[in-house]
Amino acid sequence: MYEAELHRLQGELLRAREPEATDSASACFQRALSAAHRQGARALELRAAMSLSRLFEHAAGQAREEARHALATVLATFKSGFDTADLREARALLSHSSR
Repeated sequence: MYEAELHRLQGELLRAREPEATDSASACFQRALSAAHRQGARALELRAAMSLSRLFEHAAGQAREEARHALATVLATFKSGFDTADLREARALLSHSSR
């Protein structure tokens, strides 16, 4: 049930412990996205997309654009609950990354 969240947390731990290990953390976040999507767990999918977006927030190029696209795609699936902390943070990340 929480496979996606376990992958996401593993990525966050890798990122905290080894900030230069972006490939490993990114792989964890991608697995989290896939697992959440497969399970239809949109909230967990959103969290994984936010983690991926934060990982590449200050990067340039393809990885940043792919992370931003993943976040925008997941965010677009929500039709309510826009005042929740996760959705507010997701919109802020998208707004910040488009600058």
